[in-house]
Amino acid sequence: MAYVQVEADDRLEEGPEGLQFKSFLGADGGTGNINTQNQARSPGLGNTDRGYLQDQPARGKGGFWTVEYYQPYFDVDTQMVLKRCYATLLPTSTNYLSTHLNPADLYGPFWTLTTLIFTLFLSSSLAASISIYLSAPGSEYDYDFHLLSIAVSLVYAYGLALPVLLWLALRYIGVGEWSVVEAVAIWGYGQFVWIPVSILCVIPVPILRWVLVLGAFALSGYFLVVNVYPILASAEAKATRLIIIIVAVLHAGLALSFKVLFFSYYVIDKIGSDITLPGGDSPAGNATAALVERILL
Repeated sequence: MAYVQVEADDRLEEGPEGLQFKSFLGADGGTGNINTQNQARSPGLGNTDRGYLQDQPARGKGGFWTVEYYQPYFDVDTQMVLKRCYATLLPTSTNYLSTHLNPADLYGPFWTLTTLIFTLFLSSSLAASISIYLSAPGSEYDYDFHLLSIAVSLVYAYGLALPVLLWLALRYIGVGEWSVVEAVAIWGYGQFVWIPVSILCVIPVPILRWVLVLGAFALSGYFLVVNVYPILASAEAKATRLIIIIVAVLHAGLALSFKVLFFSYYVIDKIGSDITLPGGDSPAGNATAALVERILL
């Protein structure tokens, strides 16, 4: 085997134009421009870091009559909704708007109010059937679906219509500290306490039901006061007092309506003892005894 010496071709190194490398990143290697763009686009934590599914602007594209406009307000996961619901039960949630509703959503308030409607109807129906069974064994219970329509009207009117009207009233008197979405979110999440209370009110003990209803009234009322009053404080004194009185009356009326309409069932104890009537063994005597027993019960 022979080796042949090959001379180097200098044309590869010294071409007519040469081989040059140019940088289009700038003097700082491009990091400054990229960082500047990232800071301009997302000055803080993105929606992904806050627990949201996608990092997108506060409002969707398109007009308010399109679905895309409201899509960001429903772009939240279940874990975040449960965390926000749980935070309403803590008395320390005094700055709920900035610590938990950042940004505010409509998914959680809608399902909180909807779940409350079904728990009110189901718990009330179960409590009524238990009371009738313990009062008169063998009696049949017919579900009152009229209570479902009452629950829908009552809960949605208080949880959705009232915050919208409050927001409009505050805008009218010149207070623009929060948006209508934040108002609905605070009111919707604030009603979460009624869901476990409505389930516990199935227990046929009147005094326990009153304690549960008063506790839910106090806890939800305190939550609304500490989170809404700082916004009302920037309004005129007379207007603020009037709004606070109206909201307090409506809140008390809601608690009383829940107790009277959905949790007024109780076990009827038998009064007196069995009465032995003449001719009790006859059909007429048995019918009379049954009529008297029904009247006494």
